[in-house]
Amino acid sequence: MIDRTGLADFLRRRRASLQPEDVGLPRGRRRRTSGLRREEVAVLCHMSTDYYARLERERGPQPSEQMIAAIAQGLRLSLDERDHLFRLAGQTPPPRGVDSEHIGPGLLRILDRLQDTPAEIVTELGETLRQTPLGIALTGDLTGYTGPARSLGYRWFTDPTTRGLYAPDDHPFLTRMFVSGLRGVATLRGPGSRAAHYADLLLAESEEFRQVWHDHEVGIRPDEVKHFIHPEVGALELTCQRLLDPDQSHFLLVYTAVPGSESYEKLRLLSVIGAQTLRRSDSGVRAGE
Repeated sequence: MIDRTGLADFLRRRRASLQPEDVGLPRGRRRRTSGLRREEVAVLCHMSTDYYARLERERGPQPSEQMIAAIAQGLRLSLDERDHLFRLAGQTPPPRGVDSEHIGPGLLRILDRLQDTPAEIVTELGETLRQTPLGIALTGDLTGYTGPARSLGYRWFTDPTTRGLYAPDDHPFLTRMFVSGLRGVATLRGPGSRAAHYADLLLAESEEFRQVWHDHEVGIRPDEVKHFIHPEVGALELTCQRLLDPDQSHFLLVYTAVPGSESYEKLRLLSVIGAQTLRRSDSGVRAGE
């Protein structure tokens, strides 16, 4: 059963504890609210301000599991806080572990401070959970895929357009790396895991995958230097740094270029192109509202 009073109080207190800069939002002028505004939380949670406001006012329908998960992520809750929120809303908390897609607040705080850098948070299966604006400008929005196609390794063998973003000379290595990585995760997680399911699908769908899979290579690690082919700025050589959240098996990937290099200048250009695209998108949304 939903605890409307407890839920409303918890949401108000969590909202008041966060500042705009804590979640990557501009502070703006004439700010009277001690923490985040309701409309700011609604944006972070990808829901309407009216819907969120009704929860804080102890009104409206019981929120679904999807809505509660979105609020937990938007308010940067820890796993314990997330589970508490689910129980207040009268829902059973989702399981923890490697299949959980709740991003730890620590990783999100780092990502929020990387708005001028290509960065993303991914699962151990290469499923992108969150990207910075420049990350989207570099690779496109990777969070909209559904099902097995959410995994970059799966798309590598089933969607030919995926390979166009990567330098052709790197394709043979990346093919072996994706197969090796999936084998390692499937072995670690066991026969009933999502990784094992993806492997079964690819064995049935891709002759190339079957051939490399039967080589039984393991332990092939990603190269630190990545070579991208961007449709607007061309070739980019970027260094990828990885930060692991061991509790969730999530990786924060940060892409940087050597200062003064050609790729560095192209990243700066890409940031301008990405900002212009975002403004056009926002203008289109407002015009259609």
